[in-house]
Amino acid sequence: MTSTAAPAKASPELDADERAALDAHIDELRTGSRTWASLTLSQRATLLRALRTSVAAATEDWANTAADSKGLTRDHALRGEEWLSGPYSVLGALDAYTDTLEKLAAGRGALDGISIGRAPGGRTRVESFPVTGMDKLLLSGYSGEVWLQPGITPNTARQSAGLAQLTPDVPGGVGLVLGAGNVTSIPVLDTLYELLAHNRVVLLKVNPTQDPLVPVYERALAPLIAPGFLRIVRGGAAVGAYLTGHPDLDHVHITGAATTFDAIVWGPASGPQAAATKRRRRENRPLLKKPITAELGGVSPIIVVPGAWTDADLTFHAEHIATMRLQNCGHNCIAGQVVIVSRDWAQADQFRAALRRAYASAPERPLWYPGAPQRLQQAAEDYPDALVLADRLLVEVDEGSDAHAVQSTEYFAPVLGVVELDGTGQTFLDAAVAHANDELAGTLGANVLIDPVTEKAMSTGFDRVIAELRYGSVAINAWTAVGFIVPTMTWGAFPGNTIDDVGSGIGVVHNALLLDGVERSVVRGPFRPFPRSLPIVNGGGVRSILPKPPWFVSARTGARVSEGLTRFRAHGGLLRLARTLLAALRA
Repeated sequence: MTSTAAPAKASPELDADERAALDAHIDELRTGSRTWASLTLSQRATLLRALRTSVAAATEDWANTAADSKGLTRDHALRGEEWLSGPYSVLGALDAYTDTLEKLAAGRGALDGISIGRAPGGRTRVESFPVTGMDKLLLSGYSGEVWLQPGITPNTARQSAGLAQLTPDVPGGVGLVLGAGNVTSIPVLDTLYELLAHNRVVLLKVNPTQDPLVPVYERALAPLIAPGFLRIVRGGAAVGAYLTGHPDLDHVHITGAATTFDAIVWGPASGPQAAATKRRRRENRPLLKKPITAELGGVSPIIVVPGAWTDADLTFHAEHIATMRLQNCGHNCIAGQVVIVSRDWAQADQFRAALRRAYASAPERPLWYPGAPQRLQQAAEDYPDALVLADRLLVEVDEGSDAHAVQSTEYFAPVLGVVELDGTGQTFLDAAVAHANDELAGTLGANVLIDPVTEKAMSTGFDRVIAELRYGSVAINAWTAVGFIVPTMTWGAFPGNTIDDVGSGIGVVHNALLLDGVERSVVRGPFRPFPRSLPIVNGGGVRSILPKPPWFVSARTGARVSEGLTRFRAHGGLLRLARTLLAALRA
């Protein structure tokens, strides 16, 4: 299928040879699109198994290259982040997609064996995690559901699950994936979703920050490259501009910033073309002539519901919040940015003190993402009374102070804000959810921390309020990153955004169950880790055998455990797993 878009205008920054090389890649992919459409579901599952083998062989090189590129020394305590957020995530996705394809190939439904029920507001709830015994072991105590949009019945959900794999012989053309620059699994996961959700082969343009990973990607993804299902290219804005306007590309997917999205769709917002861009917006004449999906981040809330917390609870969740902000040096679209607490909570002062300690004591690391030092400086200017440390900033907004900047600016840097609201119990939670919906920029992810006794006292009121959170991912006693890393969950903004007002993006990714009509994912974790999660001391909360999670920035053995879990995911081995779990107990 050929696009009806006007011929691409060559950027003056690309010479004829560069344009010819890109055109050749696209021609090869158009041939590859026909080949992909000729594969049976069983053949696709076989291909994913081969891909898994090549990814598993590249795990060490992948994680080390990523860590080195971010300035993490070989003995750095946080080096394990690159194992979990890179190859571990991709291996899990390949396993989950393969399982879905095998079900469909056998004539079963994609949701065969998956429980489906009802969620608040007449929604359908798909119990999408844990699915396997490995899920239950490696993320003990965590569970997840995907809520579908109102009006979708359980029967419709079962019939529509599978998306493009229900009609595998219908080609989806060639898609352009503009890869994220911050997390190394994202470009690969986005590529897999294009192939499997939409039957689109992919031209992946890697963000320049990921250039060191390209040789690793080429080895790991060789089973997709050889038959013409994937091509990987480098380049900056000039290459991106040429490709987004190319007549033989059928779709664009971007993980990035809303400003970049707007520039692609409407044109530059500044410079000599700004007036033309404004005119196109007024006249609703987008520059981009093909469909686009996007994941664009936002300002994520962390709602702390007041209750009777022990000193250990205060310490654990202070470290939990510090992790939400400081993991990957805050260069995450899923980073928590605004902590919402009750000024009427009897333990508010204790909590604030614990948070300051946890935030200040986390390991230092380089500000590696382009522009981060400037954004950190901007936050310091916005809040001159903030706690400024070597590589991070903590803003505690007092009553009567202006919280607008921290609530409306995605700093994409280690900036954490704390704001206060009145009330306790249900009154506070209602107010906090309304505040998150109305005052914070974006709808990507929200986090809620609540002890089991307080949640039980709220009864159905808690479920009602969770349904009112307008976010694409909601994590209860967990960080939304758990929803990101679990492949059978979905990741994306709350539905309703448009190209004219894109917010946190359009569409979802991951979604290895290939669900249609997704509204949000809801993740639950244990309020207390092992051994305080044992029934006798957990206050009726979620039981878990997981101690301090290895992704916590305060986990002393996090690097070793993250590497061990990834190697186990890649190659198996009960002895390896036992050693890893023992290390986890010393976190």
